[in-house]
Amino acid sequence: MGYVFLPFVAGYYLSYLFRTINTLISGQLSADLGLDAGNLGLLTSVYFLVFAGVQIPIGTLLDRFGPRRVQSALLLVAGGGAALFGAASDFRELLVARAMIGIGVSAAAMAGLKAIVTWFPRERVALANGYMIMLGALGAVTATTPTEWLLECTGWRGLFGLLALATFASALLIFWAVPEAARPQVTQSTAVKLRTIYTDRRFWRIAPLSASCIGSAWSLQALWAASWLTNVEGLNRESSIRQLFIMALGISAGAMLLGTLADRLRRRGIGSEVLFATVTALFVGAELALILRLPLPSLLPWFVISIVGAATVISYAILAEYFPRELTGRANAGLNVLHFGWRFIVQYGTGLILDHWAVQDGRHPTIAYQVAFACAVGVQVLALGWFMIPWVCLLGRRIAKFFLGDPEAKTYPVEGSATSAEDGVLEPDDEEW
Repeated sequence: MGYVFLPFVAGYYLSYLFRTINTLISGQLSADLGLDAGNLGLLTSVYFLVFAGVQIPIGTLLDRFGPRRVQSALLLVAGGGAALFGAASDFRELLVARAMIGIGVSAAAMAGLKAIVTWFPRERVALANGYMIMLGALGAVTATTPTEWLLECTGWRGLFGLLALATFASALLIFWAVPEAARPQVTQSTAVKLRTIYTDRRFWRIAPLSASCIGSAWSLQALWAASWLTNVEGLNRESSIRQLFIMALGISAGAMLLGTLADRLRRRGIGSEVLFATVTALFVGAELALILRLPLPSLLPWFVISIVGAATVISYAILAEYFPRELTGRANAGLNVLHFGWRFIVQYGTGLILDHWAVQDGRHPTIAYQVAFACAVGVQVLALGWFMIPWVCLLGRRIAKFFLGDPEAKTYPVEGSATSAEDGVLEPDDEEW
């Protein structure tokens, strides 16, 4: 499986590197081209805007033509965008180049996930997802101290020239090394298949929570964590980069941890939805710890936030259980639209909110960051409540039946639902929902 798995990991690695590298070069970009916080937020987030905009057609292409062809072709676009970024002379050229990169790596995660679903047993999907995201997230690790060393030698323009070459090489590797997957027979129109996904109540139960938490985690780590550490925590550049490096390791370790936990809990009859709800609740708690300035080492909440950036391991595995194999590309794409759409909103919106406060001694005040972060947390709390409604209703029914003297209520398994009682999976079924 290595000749299938590793080439897609290489593409995903580059995707992670591109999405987080602006954290490190933001200071140089602002100094060289005179970018303010709003421009910097837009430049970084346009990647995610175009990324989200092409997810649905790319999901369809992956289901129809397979991950090998789609991924290799798109990486050529990303390589061209990286080359243009390194040669850009103004903000407009940077914006176009960043958009090209976003389009070019937009299939990196989904192509790898599609390959896993195609070539791996279904019960191993969560674990394989964890391995892929763990290895790919090393791109975020590279975008810290290692890239800082490289920047000292090449500057940000030379760095993007090297990234362009690496991206072209990755495209060729995928095209020549990965075997062609068998194309599924087309039995339904694309519109019908998309309607199957977007009218599924289970999809719309998990999607808001997954998007608001994972999208926010990506946004914070990709750009605003560095600003917080510098402007609020008062860390110097060396200390800030060191903490960003540890956070990047958190994404990689978190992917492996969450994939392994999902796999082992599933064997014990605890569904992935329970783990996902727990992880997102911890994420909200970590953000509140930052906003309220609780007396904790700042690395602790930021490390939790970085781990949640890898929670796609769980949400993609949940979708693989919801939908048949031939629809997984489109299902993952549908969720990715919301992930990256929300990431764009948080990343750009945070910059706009910060610009409402005057810069003092070259920094935005702490209250500006607190307000910006709190806006995102409010949405996450609502999404978590929506996700929990079926369980709350189910628990309420069982409590009511128990105290009303229903003898059957006393024998319900605590960790099961009506349809999952046989295997003990802790997930409410459609009838309870």
